[in-house]
Amino acid sequence: MFTGIIEAIGEVVALQPKNGDLRLRIKTHNLNLADVHLGDSIATNGVCLTVVDLPGDGYWADVSRETLDNTTLPGWKIGQRVNLEKALTPQTRLGGHIVSGHVDGVGEVVSRHPDARSERFRIRAPKELAKYIAHKGSITVDGTSLTVNKVDGAEFELNIVPHTLKWTIMESYQAGSKINLEVDVLARYLERLMLGEKAAEGEGQGITLEFLAKNGFM
Repeated sequence: MFTGIIEAIGEVVALQPKNGDLRLRIKTHNLNLADVHLGDSIATNGVCLTVVDLPGDGYWADVSRETLDNTTLPGWKIGQRVNLEKALTPQTRLGGHIVSGHVDGVGEVVSRHPDARSERFRIRAPKELAKYIAHKGSITVDGTSLTVNKVDGAEFELNIVPHTLKWTIMESYQAGSKINLEVDVLARYLERLMLGEKAAEGEGQGITLEFLAKNGFM
């Protein structure tokens, strides 16, 4: 688990195809690895990766086919900067929100413009994720815990303060940039609980307007 508070910016230094999936090496720069061991998790642009080797200046991780299919990882390049966060501990301050590191889908930056000293970003999420994104709720963008300022269908807006721009990769975002999105895990559990016994009828069953009307929520 993670908090969505970025600890350092790393760099992709190697990408090695391995029998249909991928092994990658991240140079961690200012991230303190003194307490990191083989098998530990590090969120890399919001993707929870398991450390399989520690060469001294970073880590190697294996990337499964599932991760490649559901994140921006297939488009990563050598030299690309990535947000880094080590897994939380019982002593960690929960400055953001509960983040699993399990990316729900890939979004796209629609636009950005200055808003006083901040930057205003408009993001388009996959349509199937729109129901989990709420005004003033939390969302994770490339591993960064952020507050949703406005929702318009499958698009939402973020107001990013100078500190966040400086200490994450968000400064590099432009219209068309692809980003990893993780919705608030509480929204997913709430949906599952609302289904009640119908949750056992199949993984495709989800909350719909028809379901809400039939069960007295509307």
